[in-house]
Amino acid sequence: MAPRNFVIKVPASSANIGPGYDVLGVALALYLELHVTVDPALGGETNSDPNNCRLSYSADSEGAATVPLASDANLITRTALYVLRCSGVRTFPSGTTVHVVNPIPLGRGLGSSGAAVVAGVMLGNEIGQLGLSKQRMLDFCLMIERHPDNITAAMMGSFCGSFLRDLTPQEVERREIPLAEVLPEPSGGEDTGLVPPLPPTDIGRHVKYNWNPAIKCVAIIPEFELSTADSRGVLPKAYTTQDLVFNLQRLAVLTAALTMDPPQAELIYPAMQDRVHQPYRKILVPGLADVLQSVTPRTHAGLLGICLSGAGPTILALATENFEDIALEIINRFAKQGVQCTWKLLDVAQGGSIVETSIQE
Repeated sequence: MAPRNFVIKVPASSANIGPGYDVLGVALALYLELHVTVDPALGGETNSDPNNCRLSYSADSEGAATVPLASDANLITRTALYVLRCSGVRTFPSGTTVHVVNPIPLGRGLGSSGAAVVAGVMLGNEIGQLGLSKQRMLDFCLMIERHPDNITAAMMGSFCGSFLRDLTPQEVERREIPLAEVLPEPSGGEDTGLVPPLPPTDIGRHVKYNWNPAIKCVAIIPEFELSTADSRGVLPKAYTTQDLVFNLQRLAVLTAALTMDPPQAELIYPAMQDRVHQPYRKILVPGLADVLQSVTPRTHAGLLGICLSGAGPTILALATENFEDIALEIINRFAKQGVQCTWKLLDVAQGGSIVETSIQE
């Protein structure tokens, strides 16, 4: 059998855009890549892994020195194993090698874990030649990562609004979580690893909004990690009606305002204000409050809006020009708090995740 070679590319993403907490996500042209070979002639080299997969990372990949390389411990490959085992395939084919190139910073609010889950599901689909549609693969992703904003943007691309539909009691009933099913030991409850439960159909619903291509994303990335769990931990358990209406009003305007040509800063900037998560997370990101209050379209031509990216600490600024000036202003304000940053200018990834295939003769 001829060796198979393919590359999976999954974009980074930014969620919680402005008032769109747990609703809005945008795919960013910064790609996690899996370079995959399936060659039976390499079987001897991959047999040391119980699942026949040799995993490696490029030296310049984010987290290359710390991510686990065992296939049943790495988020990408164990997600792929879940997908395979749902179709009765226990391991990767003999001679499977996966080389990861990951420029997406870990724990910074740019969808690194979401990209890993999407990549894992696509890897399982491609390795197993399962023929799953993107919508069906999205179901598998949402069994593992329950926040659809990042996942949907990374899988489908562009600027998305999404939600999880209400599941029936039969669909909700579970014996073990998917990631535990592909680990050596179940995390608790009944071990369903032999026959993992299939995801319900169409768990997530989404819509793609138009995005004016003149609008670029300036990501200012502080050099410290912030876990989603810690970031969620500072949020209140309940909100006032006034705060919820504040966000809903702006959400309705923002999704249309980002499609307009030319972009209108006087509309987009106030529509990106938020009262649901940013006011509470500012204690975790030194300098955030100053940036949100002081960097505006009046101070910087070309700036349209600014928000916390995902759970943070990355700041996302939407702009049409003066990208470096905007980035350096924010970087300098963080520096006053003793926080060092880097920055990236990113386009929106319109096509989402893709697979590029080739066959060696």
